[in-house]
Amino acid sequence: MRAQIEQYPLFVVLLAISGMAMIIPAVAGYLSRDLFEARVFLYTGILQMFFVAMIAIASRREGRGVSARAQLLTLVAAFTILPAVLAFPFYEALRTTTFTNAYFEMVSHFTTTGATVFDVPERLSVPLHLWRALVAWSGGLFVWITAVALLEPLNLGGFEVSSTPRAGQRSATYSQFSKTTAPSKRLVRHSIYLTPIYTGLTALMWLLQVIAGEDAFTALIHAMGLISTSGVSAVGGLTGGSGSIIAEAVLLLFMVFAFTRLTFSNDFSAQQAGTLRRDPEMRIALSVIVIVPSLLFLRHWFGAFEVNDEENWLAALHAIWGSVFTVASFLSTTGYESVHWSSAQNWSGLTAPGMILLGLALMGGGVATTAGGVKLMRVYALYQHGLREMGRLVHPSSVGGAGGMGRHIRREGAFIAWIFFMTFVLSFALVMTLLSLTGLPFEISMVLSVAALSTTGPLSELALSEPIALAALTDGAKYILCAAMVLGRLETLALIALFNPEFWRK
Repeated sequence: MRAQIEQYPLFVVLLAISGMAMIIPAVAGYLSRDLFEARVFLYTGILQMFFVAMIAIASRREGRGVSARAQLLTLVAAFTILPAVLAFPFYEALRTTTFTNAYFEMVSHFTTTGATVFDVPERLSVPLHLWRALVAWSGGLFVWITAVALLEPLNLGGFEVSSTPRAGQRSATYSQFSKTTAPSKRLVRHSIYLTPIYTGLTALMWLLQVIAGEDAFTALIHAMGLISTSGVSAVGGLTGGSGSIIAEAVLLLFMVFAFTRLTFSNDFSAQQAGTLRRDPEMRIALSVIVIVPSLLFLRHWFGAFEVNDEENWLAALHAIWGSVFTVASFLSTTGYESVHWSSAQNWSGLTAPGMILLGLALMGGGVATTAGGVKLMRVYALYQHGLREMGRLVHPSSVGGAGGMGRHIRREGAFIAWIFFMTFVLSFALVMTLLSLTGLPFEISMVLSVAALSTTGPLSELALSEPIALAALTDGAKYILCAAMVLGRLETLALIALFNPEFWRK
């Protein structure tokens, strides 16, 4: 079976998996008595698997290799063409929306952005909510697998910071398996290794939330939304759930998988070594989660003096917890808002600092995780380079320590991280300009650009004083955001690597 799967193109395999996945909402629709939606997903899944079988017979290859160019083009097709296939049953089952909205929804969830045009959860039935969560969950798993199977050997997706070759070229530091094995074999091998871990973590998170008092279906959707960092919800976020701090604590515990890949993988890179305690990404994440909520608490505490409520310690504890959870959530680009995030505002009378949420989302999570943003490894490289430059101002003739890898990250790693940061800023300026041309105001264009490029869709609801109604956007603005979400998920360097002349030579 494994050898047979390796003989088919990745895109064909994705089409087959998506067809089989449609059976799940069909069964859910039957159990919830949403029979029309169940029939739509069932018939569409059967029809799709029939056509995929014919395409698979025609596209089967034996012994033919896949170039790096083909790998990246497949990723582009997966995030642009596949959502159109996923949107068809959603569009047919809902019947009260346009195909543009359905396509936007599927692009948003498959890229794990989580932005939605359906701001009223009651508008969608159980099968449709489950399909949104399943698409987001599958997109997160796809990101996990392709990061280590395709992007790491090409030094893309954040791996270029700690690898010696240039971005888009094959690295000499990853494992022997990745060095000598075809991409199809790497995809199958890593899928077999990572899928049980990904599924098991989701099931464990769902079970712990149910024990904490959350509704079973709501807990399932939130578990799938957090492990994929999509922030998808069937009740409008955590505020629509049970409101249990224990349930939020469960979600906070599992956010660690969005900050560093060392939590679920330890054998992909020949150079990867060390413990979670020494991991730079984890240390930066913990520092941010401690420092930012502390500053937010002080801000609200001083504000509480003006309303003579500074001795309300219960409100203070709620404010601390709401800040810690929400900061960690947006740093992981999940975007769940704590039930007690508004408690800090009620306590002090101050508004929520939306710009801080934008900054956290831009910083992002770890390399080879489902989180988006600039990535913590790039932030670490720039931070180390800054420390070294300040040290040279005091001691110009000093020699930096931390070994060869530390020196590499401070020099070549910081250089490529700075290049990525500049391309990210240029992409942000371009997307923001295009959105402004559609008639959107400056603030809304800025928030939507950050939300799309950092794959943090809930920013559209929390970054400004009033939520942004995505359904009211023009079709042109929605397609611009779709392109920005794909760009944010694949990252600019991966698309630039497609223009590498080595990719187009025979």
